[in-house]
Amino acid sequence: MNLLINKQIEVIDLGLSEYQSAWDFQTAKFDSIISKKIEIRNGGEGITENFLIFCEHHHVFTLGKSGKESNLIIPKEELSKINATYHHINRGGDITYHGPGQLVVYPVIDLENFFTDIHQYMRLLEEVVIQTVASFGINAGRLPGMTGVWLDPDVSASSRKICAMGVRTSRWVTLHGLALNVNTDLNYFGYIVPCGITDKAVTSVQQEIGKSADMQTVKSILLKNFLEIFGASLKP
Repeated sequence: MNLLINKQIEVIDLGLSEYQSAWDFQTAKFDSIISKKIEIRNGGEGITENFLIFCEHHHVFTLGKSGKESNLIIPKEELSKINATYHHINRGGDITYHGPGQLVVYPVIDLENFFTDIHQYMRLLEEVVIQTVASFGINAGRLPGMTGVWLDPDVSASSRKICAMGVRTSRWVTLHGLALNVNTDLNYFGYIVPCGITDKAVTSVQQEIGKSADMQTVKSILLKNFLEIFGASLKP
């Protein structure tokens, strides 16, 4: 095997995308990295690529492989009334919502280019978001035993999630990622039990700062933090 380390990341912005098309796109990138790793392990040469995919989705509810369908409160046949769709997918975690105004980030990267520790990967993703929302004066942190990024994590009565996370890995290649509520319509979370958690609220950058946040600014700050925290660089 002649696996060379590559810490360059190609950034792709899909804009507002249907969930299925974005899923197909990230899966194609994921499969291409896996194929390259197999080729290298079989005696080939070269590097594996890394991708950071940004997008927003049309209204959609996604259920992770270990989630409970009962956490979708609205009957499936009524989803069209709220212009939403539903997908059962292969990430970890329970049910969540994606929609316009929410920044979804899919890192499709070969962790062997960085480190081989899923726990560290999740904690670093959380740190990227914690530092990103800090730029808007929002003090966020972690809630013990829970993934994602939370506000007032130490105060049970007011704990609220601003960013959900769910990932899948194979051969140390990552799929899925994080969903940061920026200018999200939080009413849609009322149709589900978010992440299967019944006693915690959700929030957004907009709700916390009292005004809409510029999505391009949020993307730029998050990208800067991701590169710094993961010790990566942009692909020229």
